[in-house]
Amino acid sequence: MTKSEETAAAPGTQIDIEDLFFNTPARKKFLKATTTEFSHIYQAVQQAALAWPGVRFRLTHNGQDVADYPAASSRRDRMLQVYGMRFVEHAAPVSGERAGVRVEGLTIQPMHTRAGRNPQELFVNRRAVKNAAVSHAVYDAYGAYLAKGQHPQFVLFLDVDSERVDVNVHPTKREVRFADQDLVFQAVRQAVRAAIGADTGAAQAPRGFGMPGPAFGALSGTAAYPVISGPAGGGPAPVLYSLQGGTESGATVAGEQVQAFAAGAARDIIPLGQLSRTYLVAQVGSELHVIDQHTAHERVLFERLCRARLGQGLPSQPLLIPETIDVPAQHAALLQRHLPELEQAGLTIEPFGAHTFVIRAVPALLKPLDYAALVLDLVDDLSQWNTASPLETRLRSVMASLACHGAVRAGRAMELPEVQRLVAEWVEEGLPTTCPHGRRVALRLSEDELARIFGR
Repeated sequence: MTKSEETAAAPGTQIDIEDLFFNTPARKKFLKATTTEFSHIYQAVQQAALAWPGVRFRLTHNGQDVADYPAASSRRDRMLQVYGMRFVEHAAPVSGERAGVRVEGLTIQPMHTRAGRNPQELFVNRRAVKNAAVSHAVYDAYGAYLAKGQHPQFVLFLDVDSERVDVNVHPTKREVRFADQDLVFQAVRQAVRAAIGADTGAAQAPRGFGMPGPAFGALSGTAAYPVISGPAGGGPAPVLYSLQGGTESGATVAGEQVQAFAAGAARDIIPLGQLSRTYLVAQVGSELHVIDQHTAHERVLFERLCRARLGQGLPSQPLLIPETIDVPAQHAALLQRHLPELEQAGLTIEPFGAHTFVIRAVPALLKPLDYAALVLDLVDDLSQWNTASPLETRLRSVMASLACHGAVRAGRAMELPEVQRLVAEWVEEGLPTTCPHGRRVALRLSEDELARIFGR
């Protein structure tokens, strides 16, 4: 620096920061890979843009524009610029106030929650921070509407009297402490619950929760079980389906015809029904099984995907209409780098712009699903990959995600033919005890254990 003097600054002053570490080499050795540091910078720019929607932000990297957010008239418009139409359309507006704590923003509708946490942003008086109590309040607001393994995505803005916020509890000032933590917890919880309809019971069910979906599978045979209808008025479904009666046609599930299983097939499997639209109850041999329908189906799909890949390779099914998806800029390069590995798992994805990709083909073994949500979850997984691990280990992780997204969800009603089919396929796979992610599949009670329980 050769000269220092005061000067007037015109409106819209541009500030360039260059050679940040020129005179501080001691700090430079603590930097990680370029992609990692760029990801941190990109997130910082996004957070600043969200906090100040009326200001234009532009980020360039290696001579290319990677983010350009023109001044927006509202926080919603800014979130549209940062996260795209998909997030904004699938999110519910949050607005509430309690004893001087104002809460605004967007939170994802329960049916669109994902396995990934991005984004989960919290701003207190325009400062991007983290606070465990607020995060817990959001999760608590979703309650039973949040499927296990799923996370809510949200961007929340809290306005609190600065005298009631301590920003000096962490060296980076990224964590804050509230004078009345319980008040903030209740304010956030109440606002989020109202946004997703949890206070009135009108919340949309999580993806696959009570939503009609394709039948689990068609079964051959002539004997059929009756269709069990729920009580009128939207009351609770029956706990167990009746095994009495019969018709000459199969059950109808979500508009698809499901044929009853053949009378002579799988004689040692007797389906008894479904509990809470989540657990299947069946007799397998002399044992009573209570089976988590999602984890059981997930493990079945996972085993099939693995066998197909180790055999002649995973067959792909081209999409009739390719699906485009916008990926956060800090993850776009990561996804593009791993496209060949994803193709080995049956996913054909191609770049379609700076941060846009097009999904052209998916594994043929999977039913139609939300492929965009699948890819976004895979991006979250890729960011945690250990590239030094064997290729087979990484591919198994991808196939576990494919199986999870393709499996029947908890909360989806299943007719007896579907119950029998899923239990039979789980038995054919050797009655695995866990899903690919380690969750338990079934509770098994032998005839001796039942006799001991009832004192026989």
